[in-house]
Amino acid sequence: MKRSRLLAAVLAVPLFGAVSAVAVPVASAQPALSGPATEFTVLAKDVQSIGTAQQAIKAAGGTVLETNTAVGLIRASAPATGFSERVTTNRAVFGAAKAQSIGSVPKTGKKAKGDAGVEKEGRGGASKKSTAATKAVGMDPLDDQLWGLKSVRSDLSRTKQAGSKQVKVGVIDTGIDGSHPDIAPNFDLADSRNFTRDIPTDVNGAEVDGPCEFRGCVDPANHDDGGHGTHVAGTIAAAANGFGVSGVAPNVTLVNIRAGQDSGFFFLQPTVDALTYAGDAGIDVVNMSFYTDPWLYNCTANPADSAAEQAEQRTIIEATQRALNYAHRKGVTMVVALGNQHTDLGAPLPDTTSPDYPANSTHPRTVDNSSCLNLPVEGNHTIGVGSFGPSQKKADYSNYGLEQISVSGPGGFYRDGFGTPWYRTVENEILSTYPKNVGIAEGNIDADGNVTPDGVTAGVKKATAADGRVGYYQWLQGTSMATPHATGVAALIISQYGKKSHGEFGMDPDKVQRVLEGTAAKIACPVPRTVDYLKEGRTPEFTATCQGDPSFNGFYGHGAVDAYAAVTLGSQYLK
Repeated sequence: MKRSRLLAAVLAVPLFGAVSAVAVPVASAQPALSGPATEFTVLAKDVQSIGTAQQAIKAAGGTVLETNTAVGLIRASAPATGFSERVTTNRAVFGAAKAQSIGSVPKTGKKAKGDAGVEKEGRGGASKKSTAATKAVGMDPLDDQLWGLKSVRSDLSRTKQAGSKQVKVGVIDTGIDGSHPDIAPNFDLADSRNFTRDIPTDVNGAEVDGPCEFRGCVDPANHDDGGHGTHVAGTIAAAANGFGVSGVAPNVTLVNIRAGQDSGFFFLQPTVDALTYAGDAGIDVVNMSFYTDPWLYNCTANPADSAAEQAEQRTIIEATQRALNYAHRKGVTMVVALGNQHTDLGAPLPDTTSPDYPANSTHPRTVDNSSCLNLPVEGNHTIGVGSFGPSQKKADYSNYGLEQISVSGPGGFYRDGFGTPWYRTVENEILSTYPKNVGIAEGNIDADGNVTPDGVTAGVKKATAADGRVGYYQWLQGTSMATPHATGVAALIISQYGKKSHGEFGMDPDKVQRVLEGTAAKIACPVPRTVDYLKEGRTPEFTATCQGDPSFNGFYGHGAVDAYAAVTLGSQYLK
């Protein structure tokens, strides 16, 4: 397993696709097919055109391998050269691209003693009242170190609503360690899926995921070789079992819907498959802490990009929007990290990081906000979450702005508390569950299960139960850590106010969002409104200006998510 760049890993391979508005006459010369067999993703013009698109793939010299009928995304095999040009002449095809990495989850290793870098980062009906359990649960031994848990008032909300097992939370990430003692009681292996295959090296021989850990290069659906997904899952719903830590919604069900590689790469097909699976499997809420690559912003026609690159980005936008729309129609509430580029998403800075794979392929681009999207957070039906530290100051890395933020949550801020003993301490970050295998790979845990000196320095914790069960925990920061706090509150909202309709329990995602935003704790912009982080050691580009008022502003959105207010006062937002 390769450990990739810290938090800032934005890894992807350019997709060489094309979009055609008109059909090319049959008599037109077809480009020659050559090169080794390569996988492509082909997006049909619409779902009604899937059959015709499949025929177009065959006519262009390709073989259909897999079809996502929900959005019209087809995985195909064909010679490396000539296929894209051939297949996109058919008007039933929206676009085609080599099936390489187009998404990356933020990597969460420590940088500068835990400092974050640039992170890559709902079912309707009212036929019956909810039968959700409301049994109160207590706190766990390490919960006194979870300032984020207290910030969202989960310690209070669980006395009224600790979550219902009927509520399923999907984590679209690097996986979930279903064997972790704090995860296992709430983990649903039967519904969990891994939509990825490990990739030892790329086409140029560069290591990607490294050697496969399992035969067939497909990890089990209860495994995580990245660590990020398990950390997210623990914040959402670690069990309140008298051991280790507990989550915001400690009684809900966790489902691994893996779309990320061990190394942090995301592919188009797994990402779309994860979203549509969430809709089909009755998942109530998903946590998404990634953005679509290789482009920080997917632009429809950026003049700095080639025609093929422009077509590629249009295909990414269309496929992603279809998948988001599908999941929303199926009743999935989608909670998404706002991102760690410390920028106002309504006034994006020039993009100097795209495309970021392979190495040395980036070129500077001016980003037009009206035609460029940071996905999935700027996609349809998403709830964007910003991050603050233990002092409630906006985290230096967190994106912001009136255009995309919905709410904010505790995500950690290593440099918080300048001038106090807090400053530059890991306790300013978020403590959550840590897979043992990842800890060993990172050198924080030894082969005997002991925390190493490096692990001690990083703040890694070990808990041992009377029956011999052992769990590990690590500190991380990022909007990826803020997002699961909001996801946990959303799961509690569905547990409290959800209904049973047509045999399924759930809640309209638009209603979930109304309660989440309406019950958030209002936080006003700081005075003065412009905040720099110069004394914390940041450069002027981190300086941010808060716009708006206490009811809604660019730093905190509608406010900080509040689990107790959500389960006690949320009904007024459902009238």
